[in-house]
Amino acid sequence: MVVKLKAERRDDLKKSSTKAIRDKGFIPAVVYGKAKDTMTVQVDSIELLKTVRDEGRNAIISLDVEGASVDVMLHDYQVEPIKNQLVHADFYIVDMKQEMDVLVPVHLEGEAKGQKEGGVLQQPQYELEVRAKPADIPEEILIDISDLGVGDSIMVSDLKDGKNYEVLEDENMTIVAVTAPDQVEDLEADEQQEAVEPELVGQKGSDEKE
Repeated sequence: MVVKLKAERRDDLKKSSTKAIRDKGFIPAVVYGKAKDTMTVQVDSIELLKTVRDEGRNAIISLDVEGASVDVMLHDYQVEPIKNQLVHADFYIVDMKQEMDVLVPVHLEGEAKGQKEGGVLQQPQYELEVRAKPADIPEEILIDISDLGVGDSIMVSDLKDGKNYEVLEDENMTIVAVTAPDQVEDLEADEQQEAVEPELVGQKGSDEKE
C-alpha cells in the first residue's frame, strides 16, 4: 500500500531558516536515490510520524513535492534526545520494479504451550532481513507460537514458502524457542562467567560497530 505525504521544496538551508520551519511544526528532509538529483524539502513532522506509526518503517510513501509525486521510503531520521522531537529525515527514492533488501520486524502470535509447562520463551531475533519489490515488503513477519512445547523452536527454514519476499537470513537461524528453566539458568551462568574472565595481556578485542 502506498501512502501519500506532502512536501515543500526548501532552498534556504541557513540555520535560522531551519529553526523557523521547525518552530512551525515542519522538519527538514533530504530526498535522494541512485542516478537521481538530491532534493531538500520540508515535511509536516506530525504527518510523518503518523505515517510511520500507522504503516511501518518500510511503507512506500508517495511524496508530493509541489505537485510532482515521487515514490520513497523513510531511510533514516534523527530525534533530538532531550525534547524527544523529530528533527530531520532522509527519504530514499525507490524503483517499484526493483527488489531491495530491508529489515522487517518479527511479531509473535499466541502463547506457547511450553510456557504453561514452565518453559521459558526466548526470541533471539526481533528483525529479519528480506528481499522484495517495494510493494511486496511486509509490514511485519507474524509467527504463531501456540504449538511450541519445551525444547521446540522455530527457525528461518520453518517459515512458510509462497511469500512475495525472500528471507535472506541463514535458514538454520533460530527465531524463537521455548527452553527448560534449568537451561536458561545454565546459559546465564555461562554469560556471567565470560563477563568476569580477565582479558589476556596483549590480546585485542574485536572492533565495536558504531
